[in-house]
Amino acid sequence: MEKTLCIIKPDAVANGFVDKINEKITGSGLAIINSKKILISKEIAEKFYAEHSERPFFGELVDFMISGDAVVQILEGENAVKSYRALMGATNPDEADEGTLRAEFAESLSKNAVHGSDSADSAEREIEIMSDIF
Repeated sequence: MEKTLCIIKPDAVANGFVDKINEKITGSGLAIINSKKILISKEIAEKFYAEHSERPFFGELVDFMISGDAVVQILEGENAVKSYRALMGATNPDEADEGTLRAEFAESLSKNAVHGSDSADSAEREIEIMSDIF
């Protein structure tokens, strides 16, 4: 069984979408094996998004991720990374397929409701970064 990281971002938490998002996750056949609602620290957010540190949106991204509670989860299932990426939909909710998490719950490109690892290697790195919270 493969694992992937899921973050229900501060916009979706503030809008009360956690239960609906989790229903769609478990309905897709993925299991939520760890889950914790936290206020992500600036240090963790900067480490988590370090690959984007040279990009102009890095500071805005970090500020958004520490702006309110988020729900950090580890998902498990067959092809969990690919399955969850498909369930999330395109990063831009205007381009996300109907029925995906971002089509249903995202506000905008920057407030796009959820994060998911983009590869098995990223999942391993991201889960390690977040491991202290569980």
